[in-house]
Amino acid sequence: MCSVTDHAAAWDEDYRRRGNLWGGAVAPLPDIPAGAAVLELGCGNGKTLSALARHSSGAVAIDVSPRAVALARQRPDTASVHLAVADARHLPFCGETFDAVFIVHVAGHLTGPGRRALASEVRRVLLPGGTTFFRGFSIEDMRAGKGEETEHRTFARGDGILTHYFTEDEVSDLFTPLLPVLVRTHRWRMRVRGRDLPRAEIEAVFQRSA
Repeated sequence: MCSVTDHAAAWDEDYRRRGNLWGGAVAPLPDIPAGAAVLELGCGNGKTLSALARHSSGAVAIDVSPRAVALARQRPDTASVHLAVADARHLPFCGETFDAVFIVHVAGHLTGPGRRALASEVRRVLLPGGTTFFRGFSIEDMRAGKGEETEHRTFARGDGILTHYFTEDEVSDLFTPLLPVLVRTHRWRMRVRGRDLPRAEIEAVFQRSA
């Protein structure tokens, strides 16, 4: 199992070498009430967080990488966000704290036990009636199967970072007993060296019973 120290070190090194890893347009976000308490797990250098901050005045974000959190703090549009270095498998928050939790391409970088721990923590910190928003790469994605397979459908890159590729049923099972509002596969094409290659991610919305 990947330890907290190893996991953080791999990401820290990636951010040290490449700086702001995540750019480009942010996928459409759902409507969030202005006063909602929102948590983003694995905020990275703040790509999604910037959009969340514009939607909610009560945003909180964590990342396991200190370098990522430092980069996110440098963004002028995240000045109102409370940022912290923490591991999504062991959240430093009381139970029933957040109206919404965002998990954007984070769970897939954990081992199986890590993904289950993350999902358990999400259920713990979510308020009754609260909502969880998930995105993770699908087994249909062009990168699925690339690298060393360390677990079923989980592959390690040369830098030590894992990527797991999900099915819709797997995502639904992961967040049980939260109620699935939406679980679907979003597909698009990416042109690489003159070829159109398939990209695919699982998008899901879950709600805790009121």
